Amino acid sequence: MSPRLALLVNPAARGGRALRLLEPVVRRLRMGGADVSVIAGADPADALERACACVAERPDALVAFGGDGLVHLAVQAVTGTDVPLGIIPVGTGNDVAAAVGVPCGDPMAAARTVLRMRTRPLDVARAVTGQGEELFASVLCCGFDARVNERANRLTWPSGRARYVRAVVEELRAFRPVPFRVTLDGEEVLERDAVLVAVGNTRSYGGGMRICPDARPDDGLLDVVVAGGLGVGEFLRVFPGVYRGTHVTHPAVTVRRARHVRLEADGVPVYADGERLGSGPVTCTAVPGELQVIA
Repeated sequence: MSPRLALLVNPAARGGRALRLLEPVVRRLRMGGADVSVIAGADPADALERACACVAERPDALVAFGGDGLVHLAVQAVTGTDVPLGIIPVGTGNDVAAAVGVPCGDPMAAARTVLRMRTRPLDVARAVTGQGEELFASVLCCGFDARVNERANRLTWPSGRARYVRAVVEELRAFRPVPFRVTLDGEEVLERDAVLVAVGNTRSYGGGMRICPDARPDDGLLDVVVAGGLGVGEFLRVFPGVYRGTHVTHPAVTVRRARHVRLEADGVPVYADGERLGSGPVTCTAVPGELQVIA
């Protein structure tokens, strides 16, 4: 029986350049026997409404054709349902796809993965701020990295990983460490000035930065990385290690693992899956195995 696939599209992925891949991907899916419908919202709220309406009709999969931002939206629609999530990663950041083994940089290979319809359970996390509640699949960040995310989202050049590197360099000129209070499972409390705090369901963000290098999306836990008040010079020495995950060996970096994490800091932006959720404080809770992913 032909699988019914709802393809959720982000027209703005890679500045609109990803759309040229849409037709060949749809053609490949249909050649593989799939019945494909395309969903594109006028804005994120409209896209989410359309995705939720589609999931209510129980397609065989909701497939996100875009980057982590679109995956974030799709996660809101399918988590806790029996509709699995497929990913064809064509965005600037594709860290969720990489975490579950979906081919990145090859949309046709990703389409073949979708056609195989093999699913695995994945944890997600619930984030609650004063502005509301959302789920996230990869990494939530507060502090310097959240400000970098904001700046990177405003940039139109360059693309991919280089955009985040440029944003890091520009943000360093003005950023100062922020006083954080981090509470883990209601017991251990960390209070310190920090450059950033990241809560990871998966290990990377920003197109391959392994901020939580040992995070696993199927262990029911969240990895917490706190980078203490590094000066600019020391930060620049440590930062390249984030691509290999070696930054966690620095004495100013603290790593913990918990099911429930509360981050308190005045006025810091909160980002998850590359999308702004609001501002701190924020509470994160692991939600084990509630998302089915095609991988």
